[in-house]
Amino acid sequence: MPTPPDALRRGPLREGTFSSALHDPRTAVVVGRWLGAALLTCFLTGLFSHLVQEGPGWLPSRPVDGYRITQGLHVISGIAAIPLLAAKLWTVYPKLFEWPPARSVLHALERLGIAVLVAAMLLELFTGLFNTLQWYPWPFPFRQTHFWLGWLATGGLLLHVAAKAPAIGEHWRRARPGLAQRRAFLTAVAASVGAVTLTTAGQSVPWLRATDLFAPRRPDLGPQGLPVNRTAAQAGTTTVPADWRLTVDGPRPLTLSLADLARLPQYEAELPIACVEGWSASARWTGVRVRDLLELVGAPAGARVRVTSLEADGPYRVTDLPTAHAHDPLTLLALRVNGEVLAPDHGYPARIMAPNRPGVLQTKWVTRMEVL
Repeated sequence: MPTPPDALRRGPLREGTFSSALHDPRTAVVVGRWLGAALLTCFLTGLFSHLVQEGPGWLPSRPVDGYRITQGLHVISGIAAIPLLAAKLWTVYPKLFEWPPARSVLHALERLGIAVLVAAMLLELFTGLFNTLQWYPWPFPFRQTHFWLGWLATGGLLLHVAAKAPAIGEHWRRARPGLAQRRAFLTAVAASVGAVTLTTAGQSVPWLRATDLFAPRRPDLGPQGLPVNRTAAQAGTTTVPADWRLTVDGPRPLTLSLADLARLPQYEAELPIACVEGWSASARWTGVRVRDLLELVGAPAGARVRVTSLEADGPYRVTDLPTAHAHDPLTLLALRVNGEVLAPDHGYPARIMAPNRPGVLQTKWVTRMEVL
C-alpha cells in the first residue's frame, strides 16, 4: 500500500506526531506486567466465586474467612486494574494511528484481536465496578455476562502475550533512553494504583477501614451495624406471619415455632458476611446449630440440606447447604445478631449463617429445611 502524500497525512497520522519517549515498548512492557498480574488475580478469584455460587458442594467450610479473602481480593485487583489499563492504553495509543492501518492480512487480524481484547477488558472492569455500586444500567444479566467476558478478556490477553512474546522478551529488563522520565511516569502510575487501593480496600480489609474513603460500601453502616443488599421490603417479607413455623423435613419431620427454637441449645459464632460486591463485615451470630436440627429429625450422616426462604421470588430463594457446611458446628440457624433479635432486613425470624460461604447463599427469612 503506497504511502499517501504528506499533504494528506494530517493530525495524528503525520510522521513524528507522537514524540514522547514514554510511548515505547519498554514502558508498555513494564505497565503490562503490572496489569497482567492484576487481571490474572481478578480472573482466578472471580472464577472461584462463580464456581462457588454455581455448585457449592465442593467448597470446604474452613477457613472461616476463605471466601471473604478471595472475593475481597477479586474486587481489590479489579479496581486496581482500572488505572493500570488506562496507563497501558496511554503508552500504546499512538499505534492506533499507524500508517498504513494494515500492512497484511495477519497484521489486520492482530489489530482486530487487540480491539476485541481492549473492548472486553473495558466492559469487564467497568461492569464489575458498577456491580459493586449495585447499579445495572444494561438489559443483560450481569453475572453470566461478567463470567464470559472474563474468559474472553483472559483468552485475548494470553493470545496477545503469545503474539508479542519476542518483543516482550526483548524489553522485559532492557532500559531505554529517557530513564528518568519513565521512572517518574511509572512512579505516578504506582502511586495512583496505591491510592485507589488504599481508599477502597477497607470495605473488605478490616485494618484498612480507617482509609475507606471511596469504597462503594461501608461495612459498618446498616441495620444493626451491618450492610444489607436485599431488604425485607424488596423481598416482600416485611410482614412475617404470626403463626410462622420452621418446617424441618427428614426421617422424623418437625415443625418448630420461634419459641421452640429459643428453647433449644443456643450457640454463638463470630462469622463474616462476605458479599460478591467485595464488602464484608463480621458479627456475633446466635442460634441453633443446623447439625442439631439434623439430629432431631434423624438425618443420615453426610446429608445435605435444602433451605427455602419466605420470599416469594429471587435467584437465591432456595439454596443448598452441602455436607461440610450442614454438619459444621459453626453453621447456625441464626436468631440473633450482636445480642439483638434479627432485624427484618437481616432475615427475621431466622437465617442461615455458615463459615466460608458467599453472602447470597446465607439464606434469610428461612421457613423450611429439607434433608437431602
